[in-house]
Amino acid sequence: MTAITIRVAETDDGVMACFPVMAALRPHLVRSEFLSKVRRMSAEGYHLACLSVDRNVEAVAGYRIVEMLRTGRLMEIDDLVTSADARSRGFGKRLFDWCLETARASNCSLVELDSAVHRSDAHRFYFREKMHVLAFHFSRSVRD
Repeated sequence: MTAITIRVAETDDGVMACFPVMAALRPHLVRSEFLSKVRRMSAEGYHLACLSVDRNVEAVAGYRIVEMLRTGRLMEIDDLVTSADARSRGFGKRLFDWCLETARASNCSLVELDSAVHRSDAHRFYFREKMHVLAFHFSRSVRD
């Protein structure tokens, strides 16, 4: 019998078990720096949730609960990714649904995320999950 669990990675081993899946979305990450980076971000409200199948991490979601004047409390999903070998098995949807429930339980009014313009497969998933394009997200380096 296959055991599927979703939990927030809190231990060092739990965080590091998420690295291979997260690195597929964020290839610039360095394994030896991942734990300290997640710990620094956690001090600022970042959480790393993982979906495991028989104890193997197959999908991860990095998120924060924040409050903004325009929205009130909301969940901002920084990262949402399923391992390449586990795609199209419903794990992304299960983890996204878990995020929605966590946002509801945290008294959030919205769940938001940014998705790079070239990630059309991800966009199709988000549209199926009743998300919509709300705005353009602008960015500028402070070094320019």
